[in-house]
Amino acid sequence: MEKAQLHLEGRTYELDVVIGTEGEKALDISKLRDQSGYITVDVGYKNTGSTYSQITFIDGEQ
Repeated sequence: MEKAQLHLEGRTYELDVVIGTEGEKALDISKLRDQSGYITVDVGYKNTGSTYSQITFIDGEQ
C-alpha cells in the first residue's frame, strides 16, 4: 500500500493512501489523533470522503 508522510513539530507520521471508487486518492487519517494529538478540520464537508459501513441502512432498519 502506498504511504504519505506528514511532518509536524519535528515528527513524521505515515498515512496510508487509499483509492476511492472513482479513482481519487485519499489519506487515511483514522490513527492521526491517537498518534499525534492533532485532529483535522474540513469546513462544509467539501474535501472529505465518506466510508462504507455495515451498520448503516439506506432504507431504514433491517
